[in-house]
Amino acid sequence: MPLFAFATLSSYALLITGALAGGPWPWLALAYMTALTALLDEWVRRRSAAADPTASQNAADALSALIALLHLVALAAVVAGLSGTALSPFGKFALFLAAGLVFGQVSNSNAHELIHRTDRTLRSLGVWVYISLLFGHHASAHPLVHHRFVGTEADPNSARRGESLYRFLLRAWHGSYRAGWRAESDRLATANRSKITHPYLRYWAGAALMFAMAATIGGAGGIVSYLLICGFAQVQLLMSDYVQHYGLRRRIATNGKPEPVAPHHSWNSPHWYSSALMLNAPRHSDHHAHPARPYPALDLAPDVPTLPRSLPVMACVALYPRLWRRVMDPRLAEWEARNAA
Repeated sequence: MPLFAFATLSSYALLITGALAGGPWPWLALAYMTALTALLDEWVRRRSAAADPTASQNAADALSALIALLHLVALAAVVAGLSGTALSPFGKFALFLAAGLVFGQVSNSNAHELIHRTDRTLRSLGVWVYISLLFGHHASAHPLVHHRFVGTEADPNSARRGESLYRFLLRAWHGSYRAGWRAESDRLATANRSKITHPYLRYWAGAALMFAMAATIGGAGGIVSYLLICGFAQVQLLMSDYVQHYGLRRRIATNGKPEPVAPHHSWNSPHWYSSALMLNAPRHSDHHAHPARPYPALDLAPDVPTLPRSLPVMACVALYPRLWRRVMDPRLAEWEARNAA
């Protein structure tokens, strides 16, 4: 747990300081989320062992709750920094990039953990993190659609072989929004509950509240800054989905049902520091096998699809579709052949 706490809390400390104090701090926050993390992943070859799930649950939940609260503080601070006059244009540029990376990688990974919790308070914290990034529908689409249909055509967030990141981004955002709406509507109909309890109403109301917050902090500039930050963070989230499921498909049985989700349906990364920063999100196969398992207890099996570099680095590679296919398609073909055997 100490490594998770240090890696994640450092990102928010640098980001909030950068938003409030300016100077070198926005650049330090950006360097921490990019160069430093990548260098630590490559220079220090280590792998953290999985923790005891029962022993780590309370500490993991406490850290997740703290991160969620820090996210909301950092978001307000970043909107103020970007829409104010204290920071230089270059400082604002660095702050924008750093904030998008922290919110898209750390806040997203943490909210992803929280929406899988059975405790209503913890889950609500995760939902509000997504709402604050104008991505509330993910709290519905991820557990109800993605986990059920991952690796099939029914999941908008499973990237197809040969599909570029840019085509995936448009398809996944729109598709997951609609799929989440349908899934929640079906649940209401099955339970014979009123449509006024539809979770999407909460997401829309929360989004309106966040727009009001941004306007209060920075007026029109605050709203523009807020929209840009949310868009950047959402792209980071969808890039993770793209990388972690690119091309991996579940076989469809003769009865039309897909095979059970298996470890070979997710790409994983063993890199230690980015894994700590993202609360073990790169140990993705184990998460899909055990969605409620606390992140310190997620393990990395020896025989799973493995990315050649860390998840953040591979997300950067995905920005260049030709390079991405040259790196990943041979690995995908290898796993397809093994799965067909």
